[in-house]
Amino acid sequence: MGVSKQELAKTIIRGLTFVLGTFFLGLTFNLFFKPYNLIVGSMSGIGLLLEKSVGFSSTLFIWLSSIAFLIISYVLLGKESTSNAVVGSILYPIMVSTTAPIADFINRYVTIDEHLLIVILASLAYGISNGMIYKSGFSTGGGDILMQLISKYLKIPTASANALYSAIIVFLSGFVFGWTSFVYAIIILIISNILINKLLVGISNSKVFFIRTVKAKEIKNMINKEFESGFTILSTNSSFLKRHGELIMVAVSTRSYYRLKNRILDIDPEAFFVINDCYEVKGGMRKSNIPFL
Repeated sequence: MGVSKQELAKTIIRGLTFVLGTFFLGLTFNLFFKPYNLIVGSMSGIGLLLEKSVGFSSTLFIWLSSIAFLIISYVLLGKESTSNAVVGSILYPIMVSTTAPIADFINRYVTIDEHLLIVILASLAYGISNGMIYKSGFSTGGGDILMQLISKYLKIPTASANALYSAIIVFLSGFVFGWTSFVYAIIILIISNILINKLLVGISNSKVFFIRTVKAKEIKNMINKEFESGFTILSTNSSFLKRHGELIMVAVSTRSYYRLKNRILDIDPEAFFVINDCYEVKGGMRKSNIPFL
């Protein structure tokens, strides 16, 4: 069965969104973070710390860490969890390398002396680029893979692992680059996260899906394997179809929203589902990190 034009168009849009988001993320690194010593976590942040401390190239570190974590992910997390990060793990280092001369050209002719303006521009660029990446449903690997590993083996939610990891890196940046850069990094993280949540992927931390489908078994297996999440099965009675059935209810993080939605449609294009904002999920932890109801 061939791919419809609509599905092909959606795939192309997702791909372009991811490529552009990764391009802007690489440009943001070279245009703001590297020249102004701004650390906001991730492998890029560790790379800048190493470059400042021991002179090891941050760009080279991003390349090496991306490939290393891709291999580690395949070994420890499996093929399915790794497949979503393969392209990003290669594309992001490429974008960091290719946008370096562009950033150098811009910085040569555009000088910004006001640090607060630099922080605001960096926040906007960082938030928009990450929002595009999350919306595409792909991952840039590196830090995202590390979060999955921490979550799996330390049994803590991915969001908590990410917050802890970013806090440690940003705190260390205060000793290396000074506490002014530390404060700027906090401001960037706050503004960019608000931008991502409110303008690009909603205002809630989680999304709850209610799914009715004729391929319930395949979708339940997909949720278990790819999202490591539990779910609740509700008995339903369709007034339109005049028959009983199952309704799958599952809560996932906002970052996983687009990916789960697209995976449901991949399995069953005719699936009926409702997605609501979910502001808080307590208890019911399944496997490593994902809350379920």
